[in-house]
Amino acid sequence: MERIVTVAPEDGLHVRPATAFVRTANGFDANVRVGPADGDLVEAESVLAVTSLGVPSGRAVRIVAKGADAEAALDALEAVLSTPEAKRST
Repeated sequence: MERIVTVAPEDGLHVRPATAFVRTANGFDANVRVGPADGDLVEAESVLAVTSLGVPSGRAVRIVAKGADAEAALDALEAVLSTPEAKRST
């Protein structure tokens, strides 16, 4: 399963949202990869790998999940990426 999501945090997929993304991805029984909508994917279990993508705010990313919890993982990860940081931290 895969989903295209637009990154909402103002500063893009930097350390804080990447950490939230990785923690969320690791909470499901699914193998998750993420990357630019038209580019190479990286493993979603690594903050370093996710931040290395350098995804700015407003850019679309592709999330691919495989496994028992794939759909639930995609729903949760979409929520992380589509929620501005200010709303997530309150």
